[in-house]
Amino acid sequence: GIEAIKALTTCGYDLVFMDIEMPEMDGIEATRNIRSGANGILKPDVPIIAMTAHAIKSYYEKCLEAGMNDYITKPLIFDSLKQKVEKWVQK
Repeated sequence: GIEAIKALTTCGYDLVFMDIEMPEMDGIEATRNIRSGANGILKPDVPIIAMTAHAIKSYYEKCLEAGMNDYITKPLIFDSLKQKVEKWVQK
């Protein structure tokens, strides 16, 4: 989470895949920080897709409440990953 915030202060990424469970700062907290626009984030409205092994509806809702745009479960399936990228990245 901390590294994602640092990266977003140096580059205006088009899309972020955010793991939920990380040491030091989880994906929920990192997303809230990104959305706040604090810390010098270049694109606080960047689409953020949660990545987690938890396929529970309440977890999905928690991610959306934190400001994430979408959700994908692990293990990743290539076609699902491709669909998410196509949905959220403007060409």
